[in-house]
Amino acid sequence: MHFGLKPPTESYGLVLLDLGLPDIDGLSLLAKLRSSGDAPATIIITARDSVPERVAGLDSGAEDYLIKPFALDELLARIRVVSRRARGCIPTVLTAGPLRLDPAQHRVWIRDVPVAVTVREFALLQELMRNPTMVLTREQLEDRLYGWNEEIESSAIQVHVYNLRRKLTANAIRTVRGVGYQIGEVM
Repeated sequence: MHFGLKPPTESYGLVLLDLGLPDIDGLSLLAKLRSSGDAPATIIITARDSVPERVAGLDSGAEDYLIKPFALDELLARIRVVSRRARGCIPTVLTAGPLRLDPAQHRVWIRDVPVAVTVREFALLQELMRNPTMVLTREQLEDRLYGWNEEIESSAIQVHVYNLRRKLTANAIRTVRGVGYQIGEVM
């Protein structure tokens, strides 16, 4: 599909937008889509990986920003998330077997028994449960759990994982050696 300078004549539910287009800058195209009124949800896919470029993309109206190279499974997961948001169907409670997490109430249960977790443990568990098919690296988890100016101990994520395993079950979080962590099969 080539938009050029004309607005699209068809309606789309989702646009995957590469910023490195040959005839027009991707952010300019995004602005044109947004100005047309009924703009579709947009995921930017690009090799531009600096923080200012990511912020510009998201501030321009993209729902998500994915840096190349990426795994196809990650793209598909992000498409599902953006589609759920667009339909207004984001699940209020995340589940993984007998494990439930309610982001609105900030509560966790295993087999309907409440589990007390710290704010960071909750955030870590929530990230893993929101991305059940992905292995998240320590760096990805640190970026999502900690602010820009916060000092992070090198073993912080490992400590949170250890504590969650103690509170839930040993296999609640799976370690993929040399890569990262993934929600496990909670028995």
